[in-house]
Amino acid sequence: MPKTDNATITILANHFRAAAETMAYTLLRTAQSAFVKETEDFSIGLVTPEGLTCAVSRDFGITWYPGLDYGPAIRMIDSYDDGDVCMTNDPYSGFVATHTPDVHMWRPVFHDGEIVCFTVGHIHNTDMGGAVPASLSSSLTEVHQEGIRFPPTKLKRAYEANEELLRVMLTNVRKPDQNRGDLEAFVGALHTGARKVTETIAKIGVETVRTGLRDILDYAENQAREVIRSMPDGEYEFVDYCDEDSPNGLPCRLKVRVVIRGDEIVLDFTGSDPQLTSSLNIPTGGDPRHTLVLVGMYYVLYTLNPNLMLNAGITRPFTCILPQGSVVNPSFPAAVGMRSLTVGRLRSVIFGAFAQILPDRMPSAPAGSNSIANVMTTDNATGVSVIAAINPIVGGGGGMPDRDGVDGSGADSAYLKNTPIEITEAEVPIEIVRYGYVPDSGGAGRWRGGMGTWLEFKVFAPHTRITNRNRDRCRFRPWGILGGKAGKPSNVILNPETPDAVVLGNKDFLIAQPGDVMRIFSPGGGGRGCPLDREPARVLADVLQGYVSDSSAREEYGVVVDRGEVDGAATAALRQGMRAATPPAPPFFDYGPERAAYETTWSTQAYDELMSILYALPVHWRFFIKHRIIAAVEATPDWHGNAVVGVRDAFAELVKAYPVLRPS
Repeated sequence: MPKTDNATITILANHFRAAAETMAYTLLRTAQSAFVKETEDFSIGLVTPEGLTCAVSRDFGITWYPGLDYGPAIRMIDSYDDGDVCMTNDPYSGFVATHTPDVHMWRPVFHDGEIVCFTVGHIHNTDMGGAVPASLSSSLTEVHQEGIRFPPTKLKRAYEANEELLRVMLTNVRKPDQNRGDLEAFVGALHTGARKVTETIAKIGVETVRTGLRDILDYAENQAREVIRSMPDGEYEFVDYCDEDSPNGLPCRLKVRVVIRGDEIVLDFTGSDPQLTSSLNIPTGGDPRHTLVLVGMYYVLYTLNPNLMLNAGITRPFTCILPQGSVVNPSFPAAVGMRSLTVGRLRSVIFGAFAQILPDRMPSAPAGSNSIANVMTTDNATGVSVIAAINPIVGGGGGMPDRDGVDGSGADSAYLKNTPIEITEAEVPIEIVRYGYVPDSGGAGRWRGGMGTWLEFKVFAPHTRITNRNRDRCRFRPWGILGGKAGKPSNVILNPETPDAVVLGNKDFLIAQPGDVMRIFSPGGGGRGCPLDREPARVLADVLQGYVSDSSAREEYGVVVDRGEVDGAATAALRQGMRAATPPAPPFFDYGPERAAYETTWSTQAYDELMSILYALPVHWRFFIKHRIIAAVEATPDWHGNAVVGVRDAFAELVKAYPVLRPS
């Protein structure tokens, strides 16, 4: 079959994207829940008959899925007819859906009895049943607790709704009318996309469309390989941590080794933690090009080539090594509902590796935390139960090579739109007390890290249940680079500035009572470059806007602000003294004091030794033994300076206590 010329590829890509944008706009205008119509937690696109994504919406929805392979789910349906709409939300059925609230759907597009492509996408349902309102909490330990699951099945057969399936679903969710409204909007969007593809076939011809669907994948692959060839060959490593591997638990380490050879990259995640007994696991099925582990790479590639076509072709140069029974490839029935928290940290891990590879092009760490507050309460006026996602509380972007990080948009989480306060208060009986930026949250630097977000709200009904998912970065901060400082951590406080104040940190579920106030801080982005190189005028502007306090201007930037103006002489003297006390070659990364303290004991060598022991064990023993070894090492001061020996000796003692662990 002849190759499509580049001009025709561009025309086809625009047609396919136009179909995706039209679908997305249809969904946006007809969905019922605020989380879809305002926050835009959905994806829309076209895939080849084999299931490879060939076009996605760029103007609406999330940015995780340009490389998603629907093939495993598509092949689990025996046959297709015109007007069929299929769905799944089971993370373990083909590894297309990635947690239960995300309902993925697809519809075949026929021409003369043959499937030309599928219109596809997902919506995040506010609730799919399960143990907690909104279905998600880090405290859940198996996927069965995370709501009702559906393997790939037909929601509509030849345009007729599968009412039995719908009845089962709607019986098990907390707000069935909302779920049904969103599903019907989604079906309408898929039909709209099918009409747009049919119009394109009528205009251009079916063979041109069929060939073009294949060739635009090749075109994107070539673009990605061209970007990779501009990178130096070599091997690079980076490590970052989720604060907790379980509620009030231990840190969860994520590690990557990036190997660049010519126009191909291997991402080896060996050395990352074993799968967890919480819901932070990432369901990949071991797919070496699974979209969840490549999200960070999409951002890197697109940063280096903003004209990149976003489709599954860009995944072909990559091979991911995902150890079985690890946090990045868990075994059934591991809970996976909070996988977005861990995926956010994976992005930071990939960004950290590429900051070393391309230091002149890459930013410092974004917040890497996008907490989403969900409230289930009762309207006192009507007595009706209400459940809704209030807002994504996204942190700041990392300092860029030539500008400050984006405030309150998180850079890698900016696709989640804020919900206007008026909409929130109209749909949910709460009061938004404060919504804005967190002063002094951006990491100091020549280019400041973006500001974190401050959201504070009051509830009015008894037994109001709040899930604040994706809580993280209360301990380990977004890192700065090239002399820039780490961003400030996040936090959650119940009833702040009262005698009853409770610091909740990463706790993501609680029951609130009338008059209770919830304050949520997201983290700031990391800074880039030495703060003493930031122009005093920029520091003054930040002070006048309330982004940086007078004290932080003095202590972090060496700028003295007096009555709304820079004191030039005092600033020059202060900076001279601060420079004299600054190391001439500061470390490339600034992780903040918390990580530095943790790695005093848990060096790379010590943690690698721990991982080598754990991965030699059966999957169901790994989490348990991790906690026992770390507890033993940290309780023995003699091992703090030599944790490698401590890990080995602690494990030897555990083998005595649990003989089943002895090698056979």
